[in-house]
Amino acid sequence: MNSTLRTLGLVSVLVALVAGPARAQGYGPGRGSGGWGPGSAYSRLYDAARLDTLNGSVVAVRRVTPLHGMHQGVELLVATGSDTVAVHLGPDWYLDHQDVTLAAKDRVQVIGSAATIEGRAVILAAEVTRGADRLRLRDVKTGVPAWSACCRW
Repeated sequence: MNSTLRTLGLVSVLVALVAGPARAQGYGPGRGSGGWGPGSAYSRLYDAARLDTLNGSVVAVRRVTPLHGMHQGVELLVATGSDTVAVHLGPDWYLDHQDVTLAAKDRVQVIGSAATIEGRAVILAAEVTRGADRLRLRDVKTGVPAWSACCRW
């Protein structure tokens, strides 16, 4: 019994020694998302009250860093007639593993939230549809990202 208590006590001390500094350095929940997690400053820009639906043609697919310090993401430039709109899809580490890939000249419909990032108007995409293919990126109503391990919708 005494050895069991001693072992538990030792394990508790070791956990505290390892976990304490790790949390203090910012390696707690959401750190591995590269700034794309559901509670991040970037994700809080998603506002279901500002939903837009765009129909257009993809002009370009490119890698971008939405906010300083974030991991790289994927952006579409979509021509909607006389305008070209920047559409943020999500982190590249998520999109690189999806079955639906998008390319220039694809006709798409985008549902997402209008936002302004560093003075630039963008759409944070919730869904992108190309023909019969649908790329679900966020819950339309809540904005919770599909790549988030915290929540499923």
